Amino acid sequence: MHNLTLLSEAEKNRIELDKQAAYAVWQVKNAKKGYEVFAELSNNIEDDDDRDFFNRAVSKYKTQMGVA
Repeated sequence: MHNLTLLSEAEKNRIELDKQAAYAVWQVKNAKKGYEVFAELSNNIEDDDDRDFFNRAVSKYKTQMGVA
């Protein structure tokens, strides 16, 4: 088991971005939100590397959840 409190702030942020991406794809899959949610969340991320990470995570979860 891993202790998440021991991670750096950057690693914690990446975990949070991954969770947000998974939740956004779930919302679209279950018709809770439209596809614009991806752009809204991505536009709120200031760091370019974090934004790229988020967009890759969205693509990963779209594939896993069968969202076009």
